[in-house]
Amino acid sequence: MDKFAQALYTMLFHIPAGKLTTYGRLASAAGYPNHARHVGKILARLPTETKLPWFRVVNAQGSISLSGDSFQRQKLLLENEGFNVTEQGKIQDFRKYLII
Repeated sequence: MDKFAQALYTMLFHIPAGKLTTYGRLASAAGYPNHARHVGKILARLPTETKLPWFRVVNAQGSISLSGDSFQRQKLLLENEGFNVTEQGKIQDFRKYLII
């Protein structure tokens, strides 16, 4: 595993339930500012059974960036943690939950 991925996984592991971050904030916190797109690619390769809270990462507008079944899965996981998510995938009061 490369250093970038390891740093992302470490930061991701520490995002508590009830909090969110963005791809860009996660990249910056891991020491790689301006690598938001790479965060998405790395998270997409996580195994389905991962315990890392990948679903707590959304885009800078506070919306789910995924589509199809992945969109529905992330939306359900966020709702199960108490987030109010619109049908379009926008998290209500997004900034209130930001961390990192």
